[in-house]
Amino acid sequence: MADVLPTRSALVSRVLPFSCVDGPGNRLVLFLQGCNFRCPGCHNPHTIGLCDDCGDCLAVCPSGALTMSEGKVHWQEALCTDCDACLDVCPRSANPKTTTMTVDDVLALLRRYGPLLSGITVSGGEATTRLPFVVALFAAIKGAPDLTHLTCLLDSNGSLAETGWQRLLPVLDGAMIDLKGWRDSVHHTLTGYGRERVLGSLQLLARHGKLTELRLLHVPGKSDFLDAEGRLDRGLADFLRQLGAVPIRLNGFRRYGVRGEAMQWPEASQTELEQLASRLRAAGLGPVSRPALMG
Repeated sequence: MADVLPTRSALVSRVLPFSCVDGPGNRLVLFLQGCNFRCPGCHNPHTIGLCDDCGDCLAVCPSGALTMSEGKVHWQEALCTDCDACLDVCPRSANPKTTTMTVDDVLALLRRYGPLLSGITVSGGEATTRLPFVVALFAAIKGAPDLTHLTCLLDSNGSLAETGWQRLLPVLDGAMIDLKGWRDSVHHTLTGYGRERVLGSLQLLARHGKLTELRLLHVPGKSDFLDAEGRLDRGLADFLRQLGAVPIRLNGFRRYGVRGEAMQWPEASQTELEQLASRLRAAGLGPVSRPALMG
């Protein structure tokens, strides 16, 4: 029977041919559309929902790049000015400027840029909501003699169940996972969901040596990684020690791109991030990286 995996497809919000911040080296990044979390502080809220062809975006498009035909919204990339007015008015946090890409489409991009790349990172939205596509894509890369030098990484919220990870692990080189709150109530406030799946994913990936990076998001007045006295939460410290020597990246909340209530949240300062970083290092955790804040 012929291999049907390359016919798998997914809705893609954006492709970055080159990135040095989405994993080690120079990477092609695929942002898939759709997310199962509802984070108030999401910097890319237009990647959360799926277009239901309501047509609200047509009236605000200044270039006529969006049209309605047979009840479906159609996007003409050649006319688009990337003003993003359509993203601002969408009631579903969706993106009408998406493209359906097959595994073969992505392989063609990788072959085009391959000599300059270290690998591919599949992000989102939430990449694991399109698990069959991701598994098929990574398997195709691993099976292509001219692409075997590329590493396959996943940028994820960690919500995938263990059975899903078991399907992905054979073709996965590593995953970068967000932990946006320690106590379940805080995690729920910051993502709309509890933490248990995320903790389970971190433990599973660490056991298999495929936890490339753990990312902690600090939101002033909401995060709970440090207690009221500025000490590292003991339960968090114990959990992180169990994961082993995993790289930890600290991300500070910024209002860039956010909507709704998060527009009123205070932004994280360098001082606050350095305090958290020093507490993690003092506990023997890390290595810890603290990317520069913009603005």
